[in-house]
Amino acid sequence: MRSPRPAPPPESRLMAFLGVFRYSRRALALVWQTSRALTVGLALATLVAGVLPAVAAWLGQLIVDAVVAAMERHAETGSVAWWPVLRYVLAEAGVIATIALAQRALSAQQALLRALLGQKVNVMILEKAGTLSLAQFEDSEFYDKLTRARREASTRPLGLVNKTFSLAQHGISLASFAVLLVQFSPLALLILAVGALPAFLSEAKFSGDAFRLFRWRSPQTRMQMYLETVLAREDSIKEVKLFGLEPLLLERYRGIFDTLYGEERSLTLRRETWGFLLGLLGTLAFYGAYAWVVVATITGGLTLGEMTMYLMVFKQGQAALSSCLTAIGGMYEDNLYLSNLYEYLEQPTPPEPGHLRQGAVPGDGIRFEGVGFTYPGAERPALSGISLHLEPGMSLALVGANGSGKTTLIKLLTRLYEPSEGRILLDGSDLRDWDAGALRRRIGVIFQDFVRYQLKVGENLGAGDVAAFADESRWQEAARRGLADAFIRDLPDGYHAQLGRWFKGGQELSGGQWQKIALSRAYMRQGADILVLDEPTAAMDAAAEAEVYADFRDHGHDKMTLLISHRFSTVRAADQILVIDGGEILERGDHASLLAANGRYARLFRLQARGYR
Repeated sequence: MRSPRPAPPPESRLMAFLGVFRYSRRALALVWQTSRALTVGLALATLVAGVLPAVAAWLGQLIVDAVVAAMERHAETGSVAWWPVLRYVLAEAGVIATIALAQRALSAQQALLRALLGQKVNVMILEKAGTLSLAQFEDSEFYDKLTRARREASTRPLGLVNKTFSLAQHGISLASFAVLLVQFSPLALLILAVGALPAFLSEAKFSGDAFRLFRWRSPQTRMQMYLETVLAREDSIKEVKLFGLEPLLLERYRGIFDTLYGEERSLTLRRETWGFLLGLLGTLAFYGAYAWVVVATITGGLTLGEMTMYLMVFKQGQAALSSCLTAIGGMYEDNLYLSNLYEYLEQPTPPEPGHLRQGAVPGDGIRFEGVGFTYPGAERPALSGISLHLEPGMSLALVGANGSGKTTLIKLLTRLYEPSEGRILLDGSDLRDWDAGALRRRIGVIFQDFVRYQLKVGENLGAGDVAAFADESRWQEAARRGLADAFIRDLPDGYHAQLGRWFKGGQELSGGQWQKIALSRAYMRQGADILVLDEPTAAMDAAAEAEVYADFRDHGHDKMTLLISHRFSTVRAADQILVIDGGEILERGDHASLLAANGRYARLFRLQARGYR
């Protein structure tokens, strides 16, 4: 039987606690980079707000003592000297007004920094996303990291900085109060510390528990977000209603919430109960000090003004110490959550070392040489031993059942993935040696699951070539080739019509119209000599499909066209056809030779043709 793991020594726990604060410096640097002026202003306002409360307490003592002296003089002489009292009152009024101004300045600058910093961090997250590989986005554990970073990261850096300045402010106040309290008794400082420390240690412990709960429930939270999307999006609600899925999905949604709420409730009750019980120590410490000062005043050890000052200093000192410890606890918690942001931002990204913009053998086309690929975490390869050659002016069609590896082959060609074995050449040079931007500018692609951007019509088209994103003449030319121009002109605002239902005035299109938009988007890349079409006409009518493929033949004489389709009427015109099954090439040839071979292609073709008789 394995012996229980020994608890770490106290110094190890302390080092682990202090180690969490390593993100504080980075958060301060981030805020400094966001706005130096606001950061300096925040520091100055913090300094003023920290020093002046002690000055106000000292002036309060002077006011009380001046009032007592004035009363004694009036009793003795019958005259009243107003100025010695009023000058202290005016001074304290000025100090209080300055404190109020400093607090307003803190609030205003924090609000402005919150907006600026939230934007900066969100941009950092999105910029990082642009450097990640498709494999990372398809990894569920990595997606949890992204979800955690996005949920908390826009508020935590500023929260951490605000607490850092709060710690400085209340630390300055505490130091000022300590100068006054030590004149009464050094033991008073110990009383303050003993009253506040237990509640702080409890809060720090429960902050760590809350963070671990947050990380544990990331997958469940993401599932909740997904269910919300399915139940409240126009592209899924039709099927949800038709199949009567609302009760089932809502029940699952409630079940996840009940589980998460149960954990949250347990933690909250324990946190608040211990916080209350340990907070009573602070209350007892304050009233013990209160009694001490009162007794000292009664016995003549303190003047009435000194009593007033010390009572105020005890109370404000206890509040300042409590605020300092609360700030430290909050900094600890913010540092824990910031680890999510930096864990995401420091995620290693695959290098793209290629630099070629022209191949070693221009005009050689595309070559797959013994290419194989296995998805991360998969046991079986998605592709194995793929070899082919596609020359300029040729068209290649891929035929096979769903899951046979056709779309995976396209992902490799577009370098969204890299082969696990073998290599892919373009114009005689390995794809890995090509500059990624130069490579992708040569490719026009329409995926089967193309994106329906909730943007204007022209911007949906312009997405195909960011260099011509706002070029209306290019929009129209691409739309004519993609057969979208006719219905676009019928829309109320033509190429400037808003598409989708997410925004006011948006126009929803039919499946076939959206597919023409996607096809037109692929045609935006006028310089592309590789055209990749994954089921490009699946949602179109027969007449539109025939027109699309006629256009292919007219404009594809100098391009390499790679086509995936389940319709044999479209693939039969390809120069070469590959039949893929289980990630391997079973047959290859043109339509006539494959029919003559009477193999898999011939059987599938005749089976499909039978439906048209």
